[in-house]
Amino acid sequence: MGSSNDYIHIVMVPFMAHGHLIPFLALAKQIHHQTGFNIAIANTPLNIQYLRSTLRGNPIPGIHFLQLQFNSSDHGLPPNTENTENLSLDLIGKFFASSAYLKTPFYNLLKDIVKKQCTPPVCVIADVFFGWAVDVANSLNTINITFSTGGAYGTLAYVSLWTNLPHRRTDNAEFNVPGFPDRCKFHVSQLHDFLRKADGTDLWSKFMQPQILSSLKSFGWLCNTVEEIEPYGLDLLRKYIKSPVWSIGPLLPKSWLINSSASGRQHAGKEPGTSPEKCVQWLDMHSDDSVLYISFGSQNTISPSNMMELATGLEKAGKPFAWVIRPPLGFDLKAEFKPEWLPEGFEDRMSRNNQGLLVKNWAPQLEILSHRSTGAFLSHCGWNSTMESLSQGVKIIGWPLVAEQAYNSKMLVEEMGVAVELTRGVRSSISSDKVKEVIEMVMGKEGKGRDMKRKAQEIAEHIMAAVKDEGNEKGSSIKALDDFVSTITTARK
Repeated sequence: MGSSNDYIHIVMVPFMAHGHLIPFLALAKQIHHQTGFNIAIANTPLNIQYLRSTLRGNPIPGIHFLQLQFNSSDHGLPPNTENTENLSLDLIGKFFASSAYLKTPFYNLLKDIVKKQCTPPVCVIADVFFGWAVDVANSLNTINITFSTGGAYGTLAYVSLWTNLPHRRTDNAEFNVPGFPDRCKFHVSQLHDFLRKADGTDLWSKFMQPQILSSLKSFGWLCNTVEEIEPYGLDLLRKYIKSPVWSIGPLLPKSWLINSSASGRQHAGKEPGTSPEKCVQWLDMHSDDSVLYISFGSQNTISPSNMMELATGLEKAGKPFAWVIRPPLGFDLKAEFKPEWLPEGFEDRMSRNNQGLLVKNWAPQLEILSHRSTGAFLSHCGWNSTMESLSQGVKIIGWPLVAEQAYNSKMLVEEMGVAVELTRGVRSSISSDKVKEVIEMVMGKEGKGRDMKRKAQEIAEHIMAAVKDEGNEKGSSIKALDDFVSTITTARK
């Protein structure tokens, strides 16, 4: 690492989940493109292998991958468990707790970098779940920046709920959350079971509270959002954490934001269940804004009864739909999909009359969302999916399931007006009639459907403007990234 080509300016350490690894890689690309900085992403061997695979054999010379040793068997986890993919709910807490053991290998790796280049990196960019990185960075004379892969509103809700557990102080289903104004009530149904049952002494609290509280001591935060679309959430987050927050999103391929028919595809290292070409051909057969796209993200699914009701409701609504489908709760997500999980003859009928395209396991989401015929997205409201949808001006039907998804959904409904929530949580139950009613309202060209579309298009325009970088014309996210780089280079000890 003696030459300038080998000098590591920034070391990144993402949490071990695909929804974190991919945004960190996108952020590394963005910083490298903007500054020419060399960036090292540190993670466990299988996650490094996954990140390399997403580059599809096109390595970026300025982005390096460094391995952190991790043996899942030492933590009571199945062998080769290095990320949350395919991990059962009962093991997820144990996996989170085990991630804190990356502190020592990361310290040794950073110390080795400092020794080789005779000076520390400009900064460490660590996941919000890796609060231990603050101490590691400080001890080696550099600074730690926390990167939240979510939006500002959802990040604040997640941070405040875990560190304050406000729902434990009341018997009411509705309650206030520190950092949010009184008008902004949260509901117990928006909390995942782990959080609902947390009391400060459980496995989850014992991991989340120290990690998040340490992250709050970072030099500053990076947030995957846009100043103009989340002014309210960013204002609340900045007041709460009392540190600089740079909104540098969306971390999406620039080609999709400037030209949504771009052919450069990002497949996140997964094989699509139906070829992108077939999906596009099917969408081409439908009129503008007529198709409902349905996906619950790469790691979520719904109960067998809800799957049946959703399918029945889709058929009743009669609107064309493309549904990324995988086995329901209680079954192996990687197993083959069985026809009995859907109404008898459903797939044949949908295929015969061109009403529905069922895509098994994984679909080319950006190609679908950016297609002219896609009118709405029935989504789990994960932040990556939310930003992809909003960047294309596509309105949302929310069905949040885990993590901060319910807080994202709450913001999309109450603050942005681009979404309607169908239901929430994995244990909720829906009826086919409710599915039909919500689809008809959201997909409608008048009333609420029309208002949501207008607002979604306005947000898409803000997002495109934020990433503009032409001569003297720079969007807010480009300016924020410039300011971040200038701040860390001058703040360096």
